[in-house]
Amino acid sequence: MIYFDHNATTPLDDRVLDALLPFLTTFYGNPSSLYRHGRIVRSAIDAAREQVAALVGVQSSQVIFTSGGTEANNVALATLAPHSSLAISAIEHPSVTEPALRLKKLGHQLTFIDVDANGYVTQDAVAQVIKEKPALVSIMLANNETGIIQDLARHAQQLRANDIIIHSDAVQASGKIPISFNTLGVHLMSLSSHKIYGPKGCGALIFNKDVEIKPLFLGGGQEQELRAGTENVAAIVGFGKAAELAQAELAEYSKQLLTLRKLLENGLTTIPGLTIFAQQANRLPNTVQFGIPEIDGEMLLMKLDQKGIAVSSGSACASGGSVPSPVLLAMGVEADFAKSAIRISLGKANTETEILEFINLLKTLVYQL
Repeated sequence: MIYFDHNATTPLDDRVLDALLPFLTTFYGNPSSLYRHGRIVRSAIDAAREQVAALVGVQSSQVIFTSGGTEANNVALATLAPHSSLAISAIEHPSVTEPALRLKKLGHQLTFIDVDANGYVTQDAVAQVIKEKPALVSIMLANNETGIIQDLARHAQQLRANDIIIHSDAVQASGKIPISFNTLGVHLMSLSSHKIYGPKGCGALIFNKDVEIKPLFLGGGQEQELRAGTENVAAIVGFGKAAELAQAELAEYSKQLLTLRKLLENGLTTIPGLTIFAQQANRLPNTVQFGIPEIDGEMLLMKLDQKGIAVSSGSACASGGSVPSPVLLAMGVEADFAKSAIRISLGKANTETEILEFINLLKTLVYQL
């Protein structure tokens, strides 16, 4: 199989597996226990917290481990005070959009922040949001479908100056571009382990100590009493190791991905009518989303799958239907054209040979369809 869906999930790095395996077998103690077996496990969690903190340049006390990016996003939005309003960008992941819509049903005012044809949050839209003065704004750092990287530091500076709390879903950005929580100027940030070659079922919410976190889970003192429940120790240890590797190998990995992406895009542009969405914009080095007029994206996806190539038609957390991508619709793409979308998200094991094989097969399938 040729795997081109790394924004959905990444394979577990062998070095991560080696790090977490002992905590599924030998070191099985409860980290809240006071005896030696428990203290060893607690130390491993503390070390992993340091590793994740280092990935985004914060103190370890600013890291809350969660079950993944979805929980982290939900916790971030749950910090909203009663009767206050919020605003989110029009291209957020469903794990931000859906809790925001639920908050709206509960009586909170919700504003969607417009993006331009490239998927960028516009300065005019930010200025309008500031006039409305919501309590919380959520703008993702990098989009999971198009790969667009927002000018988050600029927007956050303006929002902070108006006493607005800023959350950013950085799940797709981590491990692909450098991230500094403090430089970006946000109050809350979500991360996920399985997007950076770590295990599924683990993520983190990075928080500024000035923000009051309202736990979704109660009944224990874990995670500074902010996330009750016995920790998923092996996954946390794996997440820590994945974060350490991501930080150490970031420059080389990004360069490798960008080289592959350029080769992919050069091949795609030889297909008549094909459009690479936001091609000239600042994007993640591994992500390409394209559309071909009069081609059904899900049909093309299944044809590629039959040939042993795994791609996506958009967000893996919102797939399975014929509804066009809300991200592309927000960018002004016509609904029928948006339904043709295919996303390629490259990873460290992909090769130039795979890219060329994919391009040749894609040309054949497009001709047939």
